[in-house]
Amino acid sequence: QVHVAESGGELARAGGSLRLSCVVSGRSISKKAMGWFRQAPGKAREFVAVVSYDGNVEEFGDSVKGRFAISRVDAKNTVYLQMNNLKPEDTAVYYCNGGDTTLTMKLYHDFAPWGQGTQVTVFS
Repeated sequence: QVHVAESGGELARAGGSLRLSCVVSGRSISKKAMGWFRQAPGKAREFVAVVSYDGNVEEFGDSVKGRFAISRVDAKNTVYLQMNNLKPEDTAVYYCNGGDTTLTMKLYHDFAPWGQGTQVTVFS
């Protein structure tokens, strides 16, 4: 059974930084594009970032470009999201998932069932 566990979210001041982690169990993330989505209260789930299976391609949502970075350590079956220069509009629950390619990750994100997510709250 595949399980995704996100962590690292917390209360943070605007301008600060956080690093989120996504640990996957039950299935290897190697050869899969992996990434992050977020969902703010009352809003639809939003694409945040994706990294290709080999780490050579990264894509970001427009609202986080230049502020967030994504990385992966396949040996740990873990994906990270480094969040810098946080803004109050980054407040959301952050989720991790994957797909066969960066495109299918964004469209279908069907690598695993959604985890519980991790709450990020940014105050000004």
